[in-house]
Amino acid sequence: MKWPVSPETTATVAGTVVSALARTWRTEVTGEEHYRSARATRGFLFLLWHEALLPLLWHHRGQGVAIVVSEAQDGRYLAAYAERLGYGCLSGSSTRGGARALLGAVRALGAGTAVAFTPDGPRGPRRVVKVGILAAAARSGAWIVPIHAEAKSAWRLRSWDRLMVPKPFSRVRIGYGQPFRVGADDDLAAAAHHAAGCLTTVEQEIAWRDGGATDIG
Repeated sequence: MKWPVSPETTATVAGTVVSALARTWRTEVTGEEHYRSARATRGFLFLLWHEALLPLLWHHRGQGVAIVVSEAQDGRYLAAYAERLGYGCLSGSSTRGGARALLGAVRALGAGTAVAFTPDGPRGPRRVVKVGILAAAARSGAWIVPIHAEAKSAWRLRSWDRLMVPKPFSRVRIGYGQPFRVGADDDLAAAAHHAAGCLTTVEQEIAWRDGGATDIG
């Protein structure tokens, strides 16, 4: 059954709630030198797990980043909210409109735009890197910056990605990993393994050892 409310209306209502919640978060950043070095280049790629999307969208709002979003209904809701936060949206995914989205990513990177991509989205499997965006990065020559977020106190949705929603006034850590590139002749399966390892490294660096999450949904 289709949701009877438009993506724009949903983004307005849900986005107001999420933004009010996000304003209470207390954010600290590690590895920011990696982010600064990538920003000094012409176009780079943020690589993040789908579960960390919410705090990262908030943290990088208004910075002109483009994101790749699914053409499915939930992707349209995300796109509407992201656009309210100042993001550009490249429509498509690994399952729908993928070739068009990847071509759009190559063009955006070539134009000097930062592009954010969730390699396990839009439907999973969770924390499995799909190689399409790595092919786009190889074609453009762009640097890839792994990025992750963890919250001291958070809810986890019972969705395929276990989406993290930091609780009100939670401390949130955002970490940037060492940038890397994928060469035109590199094996993409090996590059995907390396990318997943980089995201794991960032996660371990910023993890709350005594933090907890509550499943909801």
